[in-house]
Amino acid sequence: MDPFAAEKNPLLEYLHNNPGRLIDKWVHYFDIYHRHLAKYRGQAVTLVEFGVLHGGSLQMWKHYLGPRARIVGVDYNALCKSIEEEQVTIYIGDQADRSFLRQLAEQVGKIDIVIEDGGHMMNQQIATFEEMYFRMSEFGTYFTEDAHTSYWTRYGGGVRRPGTFMEYAKGLVDRLHGWHTEDPEALSVDDFTLQTAALHFYDSVLVIERRPSAQPQRIKTGKPSFPQKGL
Repeated sequence: MDPFAAEKNPLLEYLHNNPGRLIDKWVHYFDIYHRHLAKYRGQAVTLVEFGVLHGGSLQMWKHYLGPRARIVGVDYNALCKSIEEEQVTIYIGDQADRSFLRQLAEQVGKIDIVIEDGGHMMNQQIATFEEMYFRMSEFGTYFTEDAHTSYWTRYGGGVRRPGTFMEYAKGLVDRLHGWHTEDPEALSVDDFTLQTAALHFYDSVLVIERRPSAQPQRIKTGKPSFPQKGL
């Protein structure tokens, strides 16, 4: 049983009783957030969210994570800079600009959580992942939201269309399994294999857990009950 299913979700409570700025999110995201972010509550962590809009979700993260958290928003709209507040800093730039992303990571320093909810174009989603993921804390959590735009032509998407974020993410599944390949020319252990624990695919959201990962070890204990073949 999901341990979060039986308890109240403080993020949903905040959403439905929003005392601050506008929040625009799909409702089913909030259980995903709580499942993966509850461990950070009360900790001195840094969360970076791409896509500020009116700043409501930044206020929500501040409330949810607590007074020790640092909240960073990133948006191309210069007006967003005006909604900075205590614990909340806004950077203005284009997330498709890889030099901007590198400068952002250098300026922000240690990042524990990335929530990519920016422009949703394929080049933006892929560039942001490639430039930010390996610059996060080694025990960080990375979210790509609204991944359904990979199926929408106006965002550069299309079902199984090469170059979409979802097709790119399917390649990440292969890379996670780099230890098990029998064809090292086609697939091998790389930085993603060595630094990733899990990928969680949900409707429109991909959550990636970053963690140093060693080669999997297999163990057998106890006595066999009958002859066994295969694995």
